Amino acid sequence: MPNNDTQQPTDAQVEQEKLEQDFMMDTGSVIRTKGRHAIHCLTVIGLIEGHVSAGQEQKVTRYEHVIPQLVAIEEDPEIEGLLVILNTVGGDVEAGLALAELISGVTKPSAALVLGGGHSIGIPLAVSAKRSFIVPTATMTIHPVRHSGLVLGVPQTMRYFEQMQERITGFVKNHSNISEERFLELMMHTGELVMDVGTVLGGEQAVEEGLIDELGGLGDALSYLYRQIEQNRTGAKKGASQGRGETVQ
Repeated sequence: MPNNDTQQPTDAQVEQEKLEQDFMMDTGSVIRTKGRHAIHCLTVIGLIEGHVSAGQEQKVTRYEHVIPQLVAIEEDPEIEGLLVILNTVGGDVEAGLALAELISGVTKPSAALVLGGGHSIGIPLAVSAKRSFIVPTATMTIHPVRHSGLVLGVPQTMRYFEQMQERITGFVKNHSNISEERFLELMMHTGELVMDVGTVLGGEQAVEEGLIDELGGLGDALSYLYRQIEQNRTGAKKGASQGRGETVQ
């Protein structure tokens, strides 16, 4: 006899699953994971697209799509943490730095995991979370700010590049354990990149330099987020109990 006790999903549940699948297909991100805690998985893949549209054949992360996601993560009480997964070649400097600033401003526990590559303007994104991880096979390319297209050969142009570079260097210094002097040294290194200046760091080197916090993979990043979420909950309970004058063991 067939078992009629099996609970069938409701229309609302089916519709919700379809919305989540469509969201994942459109953005490459997951609204909420279904593990011990609800984690929003945000992916930064390919070229970071800014004010100018990239070619149709390129894999891109559009910053105007990521910004509302970050606002929703901060506002949604059901989302407990943020996991940023990066495999990016870099891209628009101002767009990448804007996203890095937003990620760093999320008050919930956050972790970034570099897979494959976290190059160029992807570096501020990699260090923007509260804890950064990198797998051993990943690489990170550090180089000066570059510009494609028409450039006016005037002092104001050079000063603009210097200011942009100072903003990036300052952000990286403030959100990692690498010094500004060492970051600039790696940025201006010659003889390693073909037809360019800069440095390529492997996963272990990025940790040794203090650019990334920890060598690890997906499980390590999720374990960190779970610990932080649970510590925050414990701290909130203790604070509430002490506020009521209760004794907490």
